[in-house]
Amino acid sequence: MSEQTLSLIKPDAVERNLIGKIIQIFEENNLIVEKMKKVHVDMNFAKKFYSVHSDKPFFNDLCSYISSGPLVAIVLKGENAVQKNRELMGATNPKDAKPGTIRNLYAVSIDKNSVHGSDSVENAKIEIDLFFKD
Repeated sequence: MSEQTLSLIKPDAVERNLIGKIIQIFEENNLIVEKMKKVHVDMNFAKKFYSVHSDKPFFNDLCSYISSGPLVAIVLKGENAVQKNRELMGATNPKDAKPGTIRNLYAVSIDKNSVHGSDSVENAKIEIDLFFKD
């Protein structure tokens, strides 16, 4: 079933000029870029975006990092887009990420792991609305 998901190319990957390489991985795996924009979110936006993690010890670091520089927000569309994107990203910790995944190839650390992807169709809708509200 065709669905949408949100992908973020995080500040560490944008800074290292990896936008095209990451998008190429999506496109080579039959995910279509429907919408895309480069933005620099502020701390308030970051706290809203990561609100599901607000009770975790890493919450403030996560928000500081995602708001530390420009990122690229992308709406990807395709068959089982949420799951496919998560497989292409690889494990959150790049040390655990399978060879050839985005995090295996490009992540700097568990914190600077280059990409974000929605974890469910429901969250994808919420996250897409947050970044692409008209």
